[in-house]
Amino acid sequence: MNEYDVVVVGAGLAGLRAATRLAEAGRDVVVLEANDTVGGRERTDVVDGFRLDLGFHVLNPAYPAVRRWVDVDALALRRFPVAVGVRLDDRVARLAHPLRHPGSIPATLRSGLVRPADLAALIRWAGPTVLSARAAKKGRDFSLDEGWDRAGLRGPLREAVLEPFLAGVIADARQETSDAFVRLLIRSFALGRPGVPAAGIGALPAQLADTARRAGVGIRLSHRVVSTRRRAHGWHLGVEGADAVTARTVVLSSGLDHALDAPHPRTRGLQTWWFAADEAPSADAALRVDGRRRGPIVNTAVMTNTAPTYAPRGQHLIQATCVMPSDAAEDEVRRQLGEVWQADTRPWRLLRRDDITHALPAQDPPLRLRRPVRLDDGRYLAGDHRDSASIQGALVSGQRAAEAVLADLAR
Repeated sequence: MNEYDVVVVGAGLAGLRAATRLAEAGRDVVVLEANDTVGGRERTDVVDGFRLDLGFHVLNPAYPAVRRWVDVDALALRRFPVAVGVRLDDRVARLAHPLRHPGSIPATLRSGLVRPADLAALIRWAGPTVLSARAAKKGRDFSLDEGWDRAGLRGPLREAVLEPFLAGVIADARQETSDAFVRLLIRSFALGRPGVPAAGIGALPAQLADTARRAGVGIRLSHRVVSTRRRAHGWHLGVEGADAVTARTVVLSSGLDHALDAPHPRTRGLQTWWFAADEAPSADAALRVDGRRRGPIVNTAVMTNTAPTYAPRGQHLIQATCVMPSDAAEDEVRRQLGEVWQADTRPWRLLRRDDITHALPAQDPPLRLRRPVRLDDGRYLAGDHRDSASIQGALVSGQRAAEAVLADLAR
């Protein structure tokens, strides 16, 4: 059958959530996905026995949408320490969440990275939002750079820790992102302990797809939609190499597909290098940054210290992330990795480099957490560009798009 109540274009997190909600409400739904697997940007490939996510991803179980719609226990989440290692000129300092790792407080204070004035500024900047998300939604929003300046946050805590760490999270090395958005991110880190599924980040959309199928959703992979045309009583969708599909309405959750003539967000990019090693350069599972800022890498981690399942037995997997645009050469990346980890990287094997030009929608100030999901022509949009640039935003946007469709079809 090629006639449906709703066609969802794209089997990313937003599309799968939208389709599930629509099917649970009794609508006949099909998802058309251009790729050979579900997930969109949340994808895991197996290369030489290693699990390589499409870029460095983490799942934060503290997100309300994750708690509501994801079975985190079934994903066997391997959690990172709530800590960061900072490569300095003469040593590696380790800063950790004082409540989750109370034994680390003396080392944090001795690190020289947390001066009393900077700690007070950090609390002034992030504290109210950690206590209540509403604090980030009040008053005027600024760029992150200006927000830090206004809070008086300067010195090594900002320059050697926060700037490189957050650059890899928000794909922004210039701190142009919304200050309110970043404070909400910091809140999520403070309340949760992010990690990766044992089988890779692709296990998350795979679970959502299973939930969708049980609700009655049809999912067709390798079905690229090349056109959507309005008809008298619905929509006609052209599919590359397959029969056309018709539906009463359409939800577009396929991101930046210009063939579909839909609004496209401005995006930011990340580049991730994946290396295999016979020996781990460190036993520390915490993310590490280069506080000296001597190279293109903004963060790196030994993935197998957190998730041994990411590599064959006896092997180790290291990721290194740069902000795009990046012209980093492999020898430059290896040099910086060697300095950050204090290891010889020459024996490491490069498994893959992921250049993800559209890793995240840009979150410019002022922050808008609820962008319209209805298009003027009668179609609907879902994706983290409708809410926040996160797994939370993707899931919530899918739910919102589905609720809009149900309300309009009911009329």
